[in-house]
Amino acid sequence: MSDKPSALPHIKVLDLSRVLAGPWCTQILADLGADVIKVERPGAGDDTRHWGPPFLQDAQGQTTEHAAYFTCTNRNKRSITIDMATPDGQALIKQLATQSDVLVENFKVGGLKHYGLDYESLKAINPRLIYCSVTGFGQDGPYAERAGYDLMIQAMSGMMSITGRSDDQPGGGPLRVGVALTDLFTGVYASSAILAALEVRHRTGVGQHIDMALLDVGMAILANQAGGFLNTGKVPMRQGNSHPSLVPYQDFPTKDGAMLLAIGNDGQFSRFCAAVGRSEWAQDPRFMGNPQRVQHREILVPLMSELTRTRTTAEWVDLLDDKAVPCGPINDIGQAFADAQVQARGLAVTQPRSPEVVTNTGIAAIGSVASPLRLSDTPPVLRRAPPALGEHTAEVLGELGLDANAIAKLKASGVV
Repeated sequence: MSDKPSALPHIKVLDLSRVLAGPWCTQILADLGADVIKVERPGAGDDTRHWGPPFLQDAQGQTTEHAAYFTCTNRNKRSITIDMATPDGQALIKQLATQSDVLVENFKVGGLKHYGLDYESLKAINPRLIYCSVTGFGQDGPYAERAGYDLMIQAMSGMMSITGRSDDQPGGGPLRVGVALTDLFTGVYASSAILAALEVRHRTGVGQHIDMALLDVGMAILANQAGGFLNTGKVPMRQGNSHPSLVPYQDFPTKDGAMLLAIGNDGQFSRFCAAVGRSEWAQDPRFMGNPQRVQHREILVPLMSELTRTRTTAEWVDLLDDKAVPCGPINDIGQAFADAQVQARGLAVTQPRSPEVVTNTGIAAIGSVASPLRLSDTPPVLRRAPPALGEHTAEVLGELGLDANAIAKLKASGVV
């Protein structure tokens, strides 16, 4: 918790999204202080509540039926359950939309129009609404009607073609990135677009529609690899952990495993050579400049690998630490969270749950990764643990003016 004001306490977000890209976007806004109301299906909720293992453990260490996946992207939100297929449910969402600044959804193109919850319908009742649609392929084009999933986008965008070892190496072949990269980046891009739209609304008083597509993002984050292709016509290929434009910039074997060297300029290479007693490498015409090292990587890398096997990873890190030569271990996730710098930055956080939720689920607290956004005057906040399904339904409906009897009737009829 912080005693400083948050950045977006005046912003209300209606979150109709589920799984990862949309919820990642709304969690960023929630961490910045926005009031995010997550609408879920009665009795089922977000799909990721059931995506396990791993499942959360209760206070006695027993495995529950609650998937850990949901917790990574839904903190600081309020969960309500509404059946939007019913007229009463649609009316409730429309009422919430009139009071919201932002709406985020990731239904198929045209999916919400059947319920009168599409952008044009809600714009008519709230012209200030910023409406962000997240889909696999965007609102137009020949693939617009298709469902989109991160793995599919990693394959279609070419990301998998540049990830993994080359075909002639053991274990060669295309690989997906170890997390749903295009989903996550889509969430980040979407939050940036929403903040830009809010700034425009400050000037115009009018909201707008934001069309976010996983494929667009997947192509954008190809970055230098795409830039290289577009400007040379040469198709990049997989090359393991090595870099297409920098040498040495990859993993190297050590006496007890492996380490990572990320040498990005000639000065770093020269300091590395001096530190390891191979100053002549920095003067060798084949290695003096990065273009030459890239050209002769198949000579230099084996020479370096022979040398790096003579020390342990820890010894290499210790040797190069004060030489301004980027070097580090290749951690598993447990080792990463045990790292001194990770701990000093407070990147692992634990949030307690409300007594009522603890009673119902047995889960007293939930861990997550701290927001990487470090604003000096309006830092991210931790207000709520990832919510139980429908935990805040009565609270949010009460804010709409419904009394206990009205809420009870909606529950009895299955609307909420």
